[in-house]
Amino acid sequence: MNIRMLLAALCAGSLLTGCQWMTQETSAPAAPVTSCNDDIPKLADNVCLVDDWIAFGLASQRGDSEWRGSMLTRLRGDMPHLKLARATVLAWGDRDGWEQASELYKADISAAPSRLQPLLRQWLNELEARRDLASDLAKSESRRQALGRERDDLAEKLDALTAIEQSINSRHEQSP
Repeated sequence: MNIRMLLAALCAGSLLTGCQWMTQETSAPAAPVTSCNDDIPKLADNVCLVDDWIAFGLASQRGDSEWRGSMLTRLRGDMPHLKLARATVLAWGDRDGWEQASELYKADISAAPSRLQPLLRQWLNELEARRDLASDLAKSESRRQALGRERDDLAEKLDALTAIEQSINSRHEQSP
């Protein structure tokens, strides 16, 4: 019997606590509803703004080509948030899309809320740095190939001179 009374007291206490909690919740002013972690981030200046864009940037960085293709299809349109999201996806894709990503960032960063702009500028700067490094790498590779061809040409000339020298030396040895 003591156990039943104890359980009844616990249930009553829980109900009263729950009722008190409910009255506190309903009397508090309603907080604005925000949707954090949207699949496609928006430019609405709310609590989730920067976190949503960071999450989207990370998803873009980690996504494979299939994810990027699917996302680029969904990001068609001329709204600034779609263009900035498209830039973010392209920035982490193949080099072929880096120039377009740069142009999209430059064109629409100013449409973003001021507290998001530093993040977008940082992404643009990182993208430009990668583009510069890729350009430098391409120039370096081109120069390396040119030097390789020049080395091969010099090796052929050296072989030809060596053959001429050997021919001259063999004539001197044969003459009395």
